[in-house]
Amino acid sequence: MSKRLLALALSVVTFGALTTAVAEAGESPVVRTDSGPVRGVSTSEYRSFQGIPFAAPPVGDLRWAPPARPTPWTAVRDASKPGPRCAQGPGLGSAPSDDEDCLYLNVISPAKAAHKPRPVMVWVHGGGFTSGAGGDYDFKRMALGGDVVVVTVNYRLGVFGFFGHPELGRDSGVFGLQDQQAALRWVQRNARAFGGDPRNVTLFGESAGGMSTCAQLASPSAAGLFHRAIIQSGPCTLTWPDGGFAPGVPAGSPYLPRATVEAMGADAAKKLGCADVACLRRLPVKDLVNQPLATPAFGTGLLPEHPATALKAGHFARVPVLTGVTRDEARLFVSLYPGHPFTEEHYRELLRTAFGEKAPLVAARYPSAKHGSPAMAFADAMTDRIWGCPQVGTERLLRERTRTFGYEFADRDAPPLLPAPPGMRMGASHGSELSYLSDIAGLPVKLTPAQQELAAQMIQYWTRFARTGDPNGEDLPKWRPSPRTQSLAPGAIGPVDLAAVHNCGFWAGI
Repeated sequence: MSKRLLALALSVVTFGALTTAVAEAGESPVVRTDSGPVRGVSTSEYRSFQGIPFAAPPVGDLRWAPPARPTPWTAVRDASKPGPRCAQGPGLGSAPSDDEDCLYLNVISPAKAAHKPRPVMVWVHGGGFTSGAGGDYDFKRMALGGDVVVVTVNYRLGVFGFFGHPELGRDSGVFGLQDQQAALRWVQRNARAFGGDPRNVTLFGESAGGMSTCAQLASPSAAGLFHRAIIQSGPCTLTWPDGGFAPGVPAGSPYLPRATVEAMGADAAKKLGCADVACLRRLPVKDLVNQPLATPAFGTGLLPEHPATALKAGHFARVPVLTGVTRDEARLFVSLYPGHPFTEEHYRELLRTAFGEKAPLVAARYPSAKHGSPAMAFADAMTDRIWGCPQVGTERLLRERTRTFGYEFADRDAPPLLPAPPGMRMGASHGSELSYLSDIAGLPVKLTPAQQELAAQMIQYWTRFARTGDPNGEDLPKWRPSPRTQSLAPGAIGPVDLAAVHNCGFWAGI
């Protein structure tokens, strides 16, 4: 490993904030944005600016309205801490919030001046479209190791971001996606003030953030706002069977038709005692925040087609894409199912719910004895059906029209987001790659030396892709474009047959 990678791999950083090229040097740097000046935090290594408004507070009549430009200010605004989290209930490791005034972003970059503008990477957080915040992620290691500017953004969540109603028309169900585009437009206007290059912007995200990136690829109104895309654990063709994603969740995909979203919204309005949107806008956050309405709508102005349909038709931005999944995605979700440790009968019942008369075929392909336990067998089957094979399909559709690099994060000893329940091992579960790219609030992890080396290599892959549209570079194992898939594991980076690993020939017949 090169000295540069070794230094990055062994660096110790703590959760903090963000930065970049400024109008004033010293401990408290000031940058003038197009809305007003902001004062951040500076160290010898990095500069950070947090809690910068990129849109007006979406409150009152702006609840369920497209994001508006923020009101300009003249006095220097403090930008030393993140803005409020968007309204949300308690989530997986995520604090609840009742704050709708939440459309803020954060910027971090190296303190050292660059000879030319740096690539900009805009992060869209995951959380099932219901939880999380941009400020949960500290990309200091990525900014310093890859010499890039990283922007993390908030967007409206749950009922506030994805509510639909006949009165809202073609904006139904896409307010959170509109917020992401507003942040990207802010980047276009302000990147240079922070040392970034508005002509070289990479949109990247994980889980719901990856699914958002799929939607932005397929959105005509996002054209020109970003120049590369990284999709982590959010295949554009992802679908799931009955009960396969979570108990009681019917078969579906991360996106719904606008008519369905509007019907769900109208039904919720009646239950809340409101005849129109004006009434709903007067309700307090606490009356709305737990409404189960958090699915982006297609058939809208922002998203005319389901992203999978758009990919098949070639109706998407022809930008380079880096996309992948983790080796054991579904183990995180199955760990949250009730009833651990699973019995064999519980496993068979889950398969019957998901696959009906074909359940015995799945049970024969995924026997409990081979996979370690009934829960592990179900999780591995759902990993292949919901994540692995859709990832293969997504890569195929993308590479037909644009340069595509596929990966699988395969460190089965990675620190998990949650401890394993009885009868399970978490392996390389959903979200387990995140700690290799960023530090996460409330999730302290200690990587082994080999894992630190992998983290350094992944940061180089991600940032080199952001710089050039190709992840390859000196001192890194060669990464060939799709249909090859790069397996990422400590000391074991190299090509893998993703379709074979995830039994996609079998699943094509189920």
